[in-house]
Amino acid sequence: MQTLHLNIRGMTCSHCVRAVREALEAVPGVHRAEVSLKPSQATVQGDVDPKALLAAVEAEGYHAEIQP
Repeated sequence: MQTLHLNIRGMTCSHCVRAVREALEAVPGVHRAEVSLKPSQATVQGDVDPKALLAAVEAEGYHAEIQP
């Protein structure tokens, strides 16, 4: 299982955090997703394609990038 850290742009409230977390958790292979408003980041654990995580966040209207 891998752990990925994402920077998320566009979140402004707890609804945004919930929307991003639910989108990440819906990606096949995600075991756990934690999203923080400040800093605007997410931590995802699982066996998943990073591109699928980015696509899920962007489908909700936010921008994401994988932290190096």
